[in-house]
This record gives sequence, C-alpha cells and structure tokens, in this order.
Amino acid sequence: MSQTVDWGRTDYKEAWDRQLELVSARKAGQCPDTLVLNEHNPVYTIGVRPGADQHLVWTEQMLARQGIEVVRTNRGGDITYHGPGQIVGYPIMNLAEHRDLHAYLRQLEEVLIRTVAHFGVTATRREGKTGIWIETRKIAAIGVAVKSWITYHGFALNVQPELSHFDGIVPCGITDGTVTSLEKECPDPPLMGQVKSRLVLEFWNLFGNRT
Repeated sequence: MSQTVDWGRTDYKEAWDRQLELVSARKAGQCPDTLVLNEHNPVYTIGVRPGADQHLVWTEQMLARQGIEVVRTNRGGDITYHGPGQIVGYPIMNLAEHRDLHAYLRQLEEVLIRTVAHFGVTATRREGKTGIWIETRKIAAIGVAVKSWITYHGFALNVQPELSHFDGIVPCGITDGTVTSLEKECPDPPLMGQVKSRLVLEFWNLFGNRT
C-alpha cells in the first residue's frame, strides 16, 4: 500500500517539519509509504557536505532583494536552490527490508530519467555525481536522509523555475556544469501538472512492488 500527497506551495521549514511528522508516523506503522510533492517558496538549502556554505555566492542584500531564504538542512549533498516551477519530491518510505542507500539513490535517478524521457529529453547520470544530467547541464538534484531506515528529503526536478536564481550559488558545489530545465530543453514544454502526473506514475512503477 502507498500514497501520493501534494502539499502545493510551501515554505521549506514548514515542509521539513511536516516530513519529520510523516517519518514518525511511518516508523510507527501509522501511514504507508508516501510520496510528497510540493513547490517551495524561493530558498537555498545547505546540505551536510563539508564546505557547502562556501558555495553561497550572493550577499545578504542580494538575497533580500531576490526574496530568497537560506536554510541549513541535514540532507546529504551541497547547496541547492528550490523555488516555484520546480517539483520537489519527498519519499517517506521504509527501507528496513532493503538497506541499500546507494541503490535507493540510483532508483530515484531512474525515476527522473524516465520522467523526462517521456517528454523527449534524454538525461543520464554523471560518474561520481548524483542527480541527472543532459550532457553537463543538470536538470534534477537529489539529496536524501534516513532515520531508522525511513527515508526523507529527496529530489528536485526543474520544470520551469527562475534559472537566474541558481546564479546566487555554486549549485551542488559543481563548477564543471550548468543548470537547465524542461522548459529550456523541450521545444514544446510540458505543463507542471503533466510532469507531476508522469513523475508519480514512474515513481510507483519503480517502487510500487516493494514489500
């Protein structure tokens, strides 16, 4: 049994608190494996990778002008941007029977690869890096955490975000690549609702037969 919920537009901190509530409920067996979808208000989130905070480029004044918040988080990875036009997915799932975080990350990447392929975009993995890429252009980021083998945090797929907001950081600490979106890569860009529907389908096609 599983479920998908859409929180709509959220502040990052609010969504983080709600995730932790779901993690506790999943651990207690009070809810099934859950895929949460939302779009965040503009925010830079800093992961646990050493030196991640050094990849924030914009000053406090520039951040205020753009209306972008900065939040330190406990997910894996470096610094990234979340904002409107980006689908952020938080799988709250029990991996107790499948204790392989590396395999889980590869599965998340596969979900995203299949999703964008449906819209005519060929994305792949890059050696030694998480997320999915179109050559050296990153279209989706991944940063996860687990608590008692319950997953939280997750992935962010760029559908039609304000790409200039990525200029305020070194995204994910990567200096040999850029950031892109479905809007930029597709001759006929899909709507957010279309991408969400496909993403949910691909996600449960891959994870739905877990026991």
